[in-house]
Amino acid sequence: MKLMWRVAAASGLLGLGIAASVVAAGSAGAVTAGGRHEDGRLGGCGSWRGCGYLYVNDNTARTNTIAGFARRPDGSLAPLPGSPFRAGGAGTGAAIGSQGALQETSNGRYLLAVDAGSDQVSVMRIWPGGRLSLVSRPVFSGGSEPVSIAVHRNLVYVANAGTTTNFAGFTINFAGMLRPLARSTVRLPAGSLPGDVLFNGTGTILAGTLVDSSQIVTYTVGASGRLTAAPTSPRAAQATGPFGSEFRPTNPYQLFVSNAHAGANLGTVSAFRAAANGNLRSIGSSPFPDLQTAPCWVEITHDGRYLFAVNTAVPSISRYAINWDGSLRLLGSTVFNYPTGLAPQDARLSPDGRLLYVVGTGERKVSGFAVRGGNLTELTSSPTSLPANSAPFGIVVT
Repeated sequence: MKLMWRVAAASGLLGLGIAASVVAAGSAGAVTAGGRHEDGRLGGCGSWRGCGYLYVNDNTARTNTIAGFARRPDGSLAPLPGSPFRAGGAGTGAAIGSQGALQETSNGRYLLAVDAGSDQVSVMRIWPGGRLSLVSRPVFSGGSEPVSIAVHRNLVYVANAGTTTNFAGFTINFAGMLRPLARSTVRLPAGSLPGDVLFNGTGTILAGTLVDSSQIVTYTVGASGRLTAAPTSPRAAQATGPFGSEFRPTNPYQLFVSNAHAGANLGTVSAFRAAANGNLRSIGSSPFPDLQTAPCWVEITHDGRYLFAVNTAVPSISRYAINWDGSLRLLGSTVFNYPTGLAPQDARLSPDGRLLYVVGTGERKVSGFAVRGGNLTELTSSPTSLPANSAPFGIVVT
C-alpha cells in the first residue's frame, strides 16, 4: 500500500512543480526559504560520538536494511561503519508512506523495524558506537504489510495495512525478544488503510489513523495490554485523509492529526482532546488551516510548544505554535533546499530538540533543520543521501 502515492493521486500535484505555488496569507502563511548557513550554536555535544545517531528504515526489496549515521556537532551526518545493517526481513522496494515504520524502545536498547515485504517485524540491538545487529529471526507482524509501530515500555502494537488489516499486540522483554500478545489483535474496517498507530505518553490510550476511510480510531489500554475501543471509535476525521498523528509530549490527552487529501493548499491539522475512555472532542476551531498541500507527517517539540507538519506535495514544513488549550496558530512554512522530487515523509527531532530530520523518499535523502523555537533553518550539509536501492520510510534519532 503506497500511501504516499495515494496522497499524490488525491492531490494530483506531486508532479506539477508546485514548490513555486506555496501560498502566503499575511504573516501566518508566509514562506521562509530554507537557510544556507549553519548555526554555530549547534555544537557542544563533545565529540561526534557524543551527538548520537540517526537511523532510517530502507525498505529494500528481498533483505531489508537499516541505514545508520553518526550525528556530528554541526548536525551533519556521517555513515556508520557497516551501514546499512541487515534487518532480516524483506522490504517492498517501493515507496510506502506511513508514520512510525521505525521505532526505538523505551529503554533505548533496541530498534523495531517493519519489514513490509515479508509481513514481519525485526528487532535490532543498538550497540555502543551506533552499530546494529539483529536480535533474533524477524517475527510475524500479525497481519499483512506492516507499516507503523507503537511502543510504550514493554508493550508494542503494529499496524498492518495489507489484505489482513489490523492492529496486533506484542510484548518485548529486556533481551529484545518480541512475542505476540494473546487476544490483542483488533480488526480494522476493510479498505481503511492505516497510516499510523501510537500510544499517548502514559500508555493509557492507543490511537490510529485510517487514511482511505478518513477515520480515527482510539482505544483504552488495559493492565493486560489489550485494547478496548472508545465508545465513539471509529470517528470521522475532520477532513479527508487523516494521516500523521502525535500526542502532545506535555499533555497525554491532546492529540494532533494531519489531514492530507483535501486538495491543493487545503491541508489542515486537527486538534483533539481525549477523554479517559478514549473519546475524542474537537479543540477550538479545529481543523486548523495549513495553507499547503498534503500535510502528512507530524512532529511536536519536546516542550509541547510547537508543531511541525511535513507537506509532502510542496514540499515544505508548516510551523504552528500550540496554545495551552491545544489550539494551533500557524506561524508560516519553510521550504526545502532540495525541493524537486524530494517527497518528504516521516520526521523526528533530536533528543535535545535542536535538530529536525526528515526522510525524503522520492530522492532517497535525509534533510536536516536547525530548530529555534518555532523556526526552522535547513543545514548547509542537507540533504544527505541514503542507499541507492532503498525506498525509505521511518526514522529514529538518538
